[in-house]
Amino acid sequence: MTTLALSLAACGNQGNDTEGAAGSDAAGSQEIELLNVSYDVARDFYKDYNPMFIEHYKSEHPGTNISIKQSHGGSSKQALSVANGLQADVATMNQGSDIELLEEKGKVDANWEEAFPDYSVPFTSTIVFLVRKDNPKNIQGWEDLTQPGLEIVMANPKVTGNGRYAFLGAYGYGLHAFNKDEDKTKSFVRDLLKNVKVYENGGRAATTTFVQRNIGDVLITFENESNLAATKFGKGQVDIVFPDYSIKSESPVAVVKSVTDKKGTTEAATEYLKYLWSEPAQQLAADLYLRPSVQSVLDANSDKLPPIDTFRPNDVFGTWDEIMGTFFSEGGVFDELAINEAN
Repeated sequence: MTTLALSLAACGNQGNDTEGAAGSDAAGSQEIELLNVSYDVARDFYKDYNPMFIEHYKSEHPGTNISIKQSHGGSSKQALSVANGLQADVATMNQGSDIELLEEKGKVDANWEEAFPDYSVPFTSTIVFLVRKDNPKNIQGWEDLTQPGLEIVMANPKVTGNGRYAFLGAYGYGLHAFNKDEDKTKSFVRDLLKNVKVYENGGRAATTTFVQRNIGDVLITFENESNLAATKFGKGQVDIVFPDYSIKSESPVAVVKSVTDKKGTTEAATEYLKYLWSEPAQQLAADLYLRPSVQSVLDANSDKLPPIDTFRPNDVFGTWDEIMGTFFSEGGVFDELAINEAN
């Protein structure tokens, strides 16, 4: 367990803001350094994607040396860091509002959704439940998460995309199950939140708390994170439960043009993101239990990514601006429902 803890801690190191830019060394070869600011659960994907892209880029651009640095953390915190000046070349987030924030701040182009296929979403995921081996609490769906005495671990919806998707997944299920009855939905979600033992500051931190610290009966998190825990971090210790109805999480990407135009890295940053739709990158996503946006690759991996009935948060709750204002602003619906009354 100590070795595992050390390895996960090493994964958690964030990349640093640097002065790297496109330039030439003394021998005349071009040197390019990109910083990808991303959300914490994406670290496993980009750890393997970066060397894949570097090999591809060098084959297309002989004489050019390119390197990629990473920064990982809660998606919204990361977006705020970029908005406040972190010199990211690209932003790869797990919530549309995080890119929209950068658009509002003039960091990315207004047409960022049109820059790449699928509204600039190379892959998606969904919210599932990670439970202890053999599912001793017999959790089968969302309503089982309200049973008395159950202990839930999840990321904090106030600061992380992972937590917001988990909360919206529960709320969307309530609307679906109770025929859009808001009062019954709020009562259901309130009962669920009363069982939350720990709100972590990121998706990977929540996984560590559940798997390594052995806290809680169930972890509400992304499908890809659950599969990585079940096959690596917590192999033999946990099982995955797929609810009948859940939320689709989208992971949008964008070039931070305010940075790349000054550094001279816009072309390289664009190629870096465009390659996410290549077959090797899409298959890598599937191998890590992310759902590829390229349908042919998704279909080829249906054994590990079974069909599941999902809803888009924007179709149910409106724009991300509306979602953030209604649910996650100070005094919003989450704050209202998350208060555990003493009596």
